[in-house]
Amino acid sequence: MTTKDGLGNGPRAQMSGSSIPKTTHVAFSQRVMSIQARKGSRDMYAKVDASGDWYRTIDDNLRRFIESQTSAVLATASADGQPHVQHRGGPPGFLRVLDHQTIAFANFEGNRQYITQGNLEENPRAQFLFIDYPTRRRVKVFGTARVIEDDPQLLRSLMPAGYDAQPSAAIVFTVISTDRNCPQHIPQRFEGPDVLAALKDRDDQIAHLKQALAQALSRREPTNKL
Repeated sequence: MTTKDGLGNGPRAQMSGSSIPKTTHVAFSQRVMSIQARKGSRDMYAKVDASGDWYRTIDDNLRRFIESQTSAVLATASADGQPHVQHRGGPPGFLRVLDHQTIAFANFEGNRQYITQGNLEENPRAQFLFIDYPTRRRVKVFGTARVIEDDPQLLRSLMPAGYDAQPSAAIVFTVISTDRNCPQHIPQRFEGPDVLAALKDRDDQIAHLKQALAQALSRREPTNKL
């Protein structure tokens, strides 16, 4: 089944065994659910729990969506709960979906603060936020992550070909749950290269039409004057 956002649906969250929590509970704590109840949205999200509309795995549509991204936000937190968000960017394909529950990427050297790595060594919980502005789609992916510094073969396999960056380590993200949100309040924006390509297509079409018009006018027979 394909959702309205075109991302599709992965395997349902419902699994046998009471030891497996509902996937919404990675975000909906008891306090969150009590606030939902007080503000009138708990019944709706209880139905989400029952239907399994948050998915534990990455299907083919979501894989294509993730691997097409050139920008993402990765959130982590220290052992004492200090949150940190970090932008991660690269060419399409810099984020690799290795299997139905694993995303990996080469961590490029930047300002050398290493906050993300330090947080993950203390607290493996992490979250991705993907926003595709041209199509106004967003996806939240909850999970855990680890930094791998001693696997050069993995790092080479994750490095985008020809990309000018120095990889320092691989980050491997294990998916717990995904939430595909509505497009409300997401502005529609377009990448500079896409805009330039569209403008070039427009200019080429205008030039072609001008040339065709000039040729047509040149072939017209002169009007006889009385």
